[in-house]
Amino acid sequence: MQRRPRIVLPGVPLHLIQRGNNRQACFFTEDDYRYYLEWLITYAKDAGCAVHAYVLMTNHVHLLLTPTTASGAGELVKRLGQRYVQYVNRTYRRSGTLWEGRFRSCLTQEDSYVFVVVNSNRTPG
Repeated sequence: MQRRPRIVLPGVPLHLIQRGNNRQACFFTEDDYRYYLEWLITYAKDAGCAVHAYVLMTNHVHLLLTPTTASGAGELVKRLGQRYVQYVNRTYRRSGTLWEGRFRSCLTQEDSYVFVVVNSNRTPG
């Protein structure tokens, strides 16, 4: 069965979710989060994606971004995923996949949806 093609429109914000394989942890220490974010910034710039918001949970990631090209989000996730998995496997002496299949994404055409995505994981304060 063929995979359904992603719908990505340049200039339209995208809510992207990537889960750990079998919902297992992807981040283990504060350094892991820091490296992931550093690489996210670098690869987003290279892929022509503006990152508006992110939530890094222990076992999954939410990104709100706007790609400037149809392939930008895929390029970003591919490079970031490869770099981060190599780092985790080398650091924690493990092998194999870290992420669960393909990332999921949906377009965020309505302002109300973008607001919910950005504010849903904030802590009161």
